[in-house]
Amino acid sequence: MAERAGSVAILGVKGGPAIRPGSSMPTSLLVRMGGATLLIDAGLGAARGVCDQGVALTALDGIVVTHLHSDHYLELGPLLHTAWTAGLKHPVPVWGPRGLAGYWQHFLAAMAFDIDLRIADEGRRPLADLVNIHEMPETIALAGLEVTAVPNHHPPLGESYALSLAADGKRAVFSGDTAPFAGWEDTCRGADLLIHEAMLTAGVEATLASLPHYDAKLRTHILRSHSEASEIGRLAAAAGVGHLALMHFVPEGLAGFGPEVWEAEVRRYYAGPLTLARDGLRLTL
Repeated sequence: MAERAGSVAILGVKGGPAIRPGSSMPTSLLVRMGGATLLIDAGLGAARGVCDQGVALTALDGIVVTHLHSDHYLELGPLLHTAWTAGLKHPVPVWGPRGLAGYWQHFLAAMAFDIDLRIADEGRRPLADLVNIHEMPETIALAGLEVTAVPNHHPPLGESYALSLAADGKRAVFSGDTAPFAGWEDTCRGADLLIHEAMLTAGVEATLASLPHYDAKLRTHILRSHSEASEIGRLAAAAGVGHLALMHFVPEGLAGFGPEVWEAEVRRYYAGPLTLARDGLRLTL
């Protein structure tokens, strides 16, 4: 179980699923609040990221998947399988959008040879018995941690969530992937920590211009589905958040769009504590 002092480790900060030499890893967060250890999203690299925080995969009390884009759940199956081979004994609840159960069943089918062999040869309990997939409820109670799921706006997906996490008088809010939407400021109001995805339109345009060819649908998708860094600064100021952390950078690692550019956009409106996250960064509540 987690220590009572709350923390959120941002295990991957890259927006989008593709990784290249020198890039960061996609989205996953490790939350330790209220005596619970919760993984939020499981992008590529999540298992390594959890272990790098000194947490055994077998110690996870639950997993939440915010939406079904691969950079948020590609490693869910491999992470759970690895926890199983590491000695997982207790069932792990997993909450997420409709369709996640189908992913899990297909993963079990894809790995059936290995799983069946290990059950027969090593005497392991069936992996299927140790993972419980649930459709996302409005609230999740896990030890002393309460998680509230807030439908956000991430087209074209019809089901995508932001999360509010409260324990021991502290509250952290995670945007998931989202463009601005009605009521979002109210959800963020007074949060001790707001962890928000971030986009620079100029950076997106520069990235696309560097490609030899791309479908215009890609530009439309990116620009309508994410939040401008300056808008996040305005939101954080209006909502009175105690600490703002940016992650899921779109674009990430692009020359000419370093930390000073992101910070300048946020500082147009927000003067409070600001963190531009990096892989493995742990923030204390």
